[in-house]
Amino acid sequence: MADIACKCHGVSGSCSLKTCWLQLAEFRKVGDQLKEKYDSAAAMRITRKGKLELVNSRFNQPTPEDLVYVDPSPDYCLRNETTGSLGTQGRLCNKTSEGMDGCELMCCGRGYDQFKSLQVERCHCKFHWCCFVKCKKCTEIVDQYVCK
Repeated sequence: MADIACKCHGVSGSCSLKTCWLQLAEFRKVGDQLKEKYDSAAAMRITRKGKLELVNSRFNQPTPEDLVYVDPSPDYCLRNETTGSLGTQGRLCNKTSEGMDGCELMCCGRGYDQFKSLQVERCHCKFHWCCFVKCKKCTEIVDQYVCK
């Protein structure tokens, strides 16, 4: 996913010398492509002859650009000392988010508990000449959610 980037060198912006190089694509673009490949990776097994073959022959053979795997990914929903996964039980989640931090996804269908907590923040801050900022402390009771 490298792109060609070029820069011109010369008097008053003339392009008497042009330097080009391969430049990595944006991090987000690379990440999106890797995630897409990960989601469509092909399950393989090793034959007695040491060759790779598809687990499910209904699918097309993977191309050299496709990702393949022999061992399935661990279940990150559950605690697993071997893989170092802490699981998601007891983690704070965002009830309104549909993303990775959302309770539906993060809690892996186990549900979540709601509790209230007291949140203390600095507020009504004022700059005093010279040279400090004085704030009050505001407290608020907020709803929080934790995976079962």
